[in-house]
Amino acid sequence: MAHLNLRRPENVSGDFYVDTSCIDCDTCRWMAPEVFVEVGEQSAVHHQPANEAQRLTALQALLACPTSSIGTIEKPQDIKYAQLSFPILVAQNVYHCGYHSEDSFGATSYLIQLPEGNVLVDSPRFTPPLVKRIEKMGGIRYMYMTHRDDVADHQKFAEHFECERIFHTNDITASTRDVEIQLTGSEPFELTPELLIIPVPGHTKGHTVLLYKQKFLFTGDHLAWSDTYKQLIAFRNACWYSWSEQLKSMRNLANYTFEWVLPGHGRRYHADAEMMNQQMHKCIEYMESAGR
Repeated sequence: MAHLNLRRPENVSGDFYVDTSCIDCDTCRWMAPEVFVEVGEQSAVHHQPANEAQRLTALQALLACPTSSIGTIEKPQDIKYAQLSFPILVAQNVYHCGYHSEDSFGATSYLIQLPEGNVLVDSPRFTPPLVKRIEKMGGIRYMYMTHRDDVADHQKFAEHFECERIFHTNDITASTRDVEIQLTGSEPFELTPELLIIPVPGHTKGHTVLLYKQKFLFTGDHLAWSDTYKQLIAFRNACWYSWSEQLKSMRNLANYTFEWVLPGHGRRYHADAEMMNQQMHKCIEYMESAGR
């Protein structure tokens, strides 16, 4: 819970505020850019919600904040409505789970709703409002985890939904050693005809990405849109295994067709397949220059 006595002075006056516990994960800023902005390596409210739509996105950001650093002076009477809005539709049958976890530094988690069983991509916080909503949407059949950084409450989700977790052995740690489906090697793994898991070592040794219907690419910490550079990038300063291997992985990934980049960290990106391919090659050029 945010504390009013820790309210940052950079916030504009009004109901919503960010306190000094903010970890600068960027979640609120991309969820509700009309309300939140970065000031001094933390978020702050730069504009109070001006209408119902902006208020809803601000409340969604409040609930998604991994450190509960966003608060309101007045108790929000419409918080239940915001809770029921999760998971938030991204496109077609792909949803943003919200309720980001501090254990994964605020990484984004997604849900793919499928008739044969839903797929949870990386782990959000295990919190009752979200769990109840996912139950109503059909539960979870598979829990796919991109890499070791963003596993958060995977154990709680696995026990509650009795889902099978999917993880690459090169990223196994003590907390994930009991994962049900353990991937090996460097070849793509076809979970279903529409779900392809592609190894992309670099950020971590066992990092993988998930390609759904040759349209949606769930990229973990491998690839994201940069609002600063206005292009797709990899995170040079957060490469825990090998930048040269990540560059090789990116070159391989450029051979695939997709229209959405849905990252754990960083911003989403949506474009037609041709523009996405151009962006992938710009990313590769960026990585080549950054590695020199």
